[in-house]
Amino acid sequence: MRIEVVADVKTTLGEGPLWDVEEQRLYWIDSMDGRVFRCTGDGREVRCWDVPQKIGSMCLRRGGGAVVSLQRGFHFLDFKTGEVELIHDPEPDRPQNRLNDGKVDRQGRFVAGSMDTMEEGPNANLYRLDPDLKVHKLDTGIIVSNGPCWSPDGRTFYFTDTWSEEIRAYDYDTETGAVSNRRSFTSFKGRDGGPDGATVDAEGYVWSALVYGGKLLRFAPDGSLDREIDMPVKKVTSVMFGGPDLDILYVTSMSKPPLPRFPHDPQLRGALFAIHDLGIRGLPEARFAG
Repeated sequence: MRIEVVADVKTTLGEGPLWDVEEQRLYWIDSMDGRVFRCTGDGREVRCWDVPQKIGSMCLRRGGGAVVSLQRGFHFLDFKTGEVELIHDPEPDRPQNRLNDGKVDRQGRFVAGSMDTMEEGPNANLYRLDPDLKVHKLDTGIIVSNGPCWSPDGRTFYFTDTWSEEIRAYDYDTETGAVSNRRSFTSFKGRDGGPDGATVDAEGYVWSALVYGGKLLRFAPDGSLDREIDMPVKKVTSVMFGGPDLDILYVTSMSKPPLPRFPHDPQLRGALFAIHDLGIRGLPEARFAG
């Protein structure tokens, strides 16, 4: 196993690595600075788009462009013009919240949650944006939404409320996108930091970035810890498999925490990392069907 820097762009809050199989390109975002990045798998041809608000996550659309979860709602992003168009703001009455992490299920629905920007109270929610552009609330009482991902068969949905110190699992109805039977998948109590972005590999194991703890953790389908990887920085934020063979693990990080109570990092803070030679493959990410 070897860890290398793919792009040292010093994202203030790097998040959401997304490998697109069709384009063979890697996307990631800077949540605080409102930017979407794209590059080749080895860090060449870096391109950047500015968006007008803080951004929590993004997904690509089957017809081109992207859906982005901005501070005030879901938007379309046109890569050719750079323009954004509001789809729906699910929380106009909660100015202390913003939309955060999200991913697309196998059927092309975008699932993303909101977060309390002060990271203090359970004031946020989890939403599903369907291809017909209707928004449905899936869960409530969340502090910081993070790490949505699915088992290989799509029938188990994993989700993290970072400061609950656990990853949750739900039964996921692949026909309707409904969730049920919420339960604890694994606990992070007693660890430094909290669970942040996550992905599932082809073997059904869940990978989670331990933000402020500087580790990546791999969990078996039964929730038991399988592996730990120490990273060069403490503030790792999210993970995603990519590359031509889906066997490179990309890791985002932040250069400056949004709140002042967290540790500083060395020179590589905010870089985008790649981990090679793990002997593990990921799953291709779906595009939004709307």
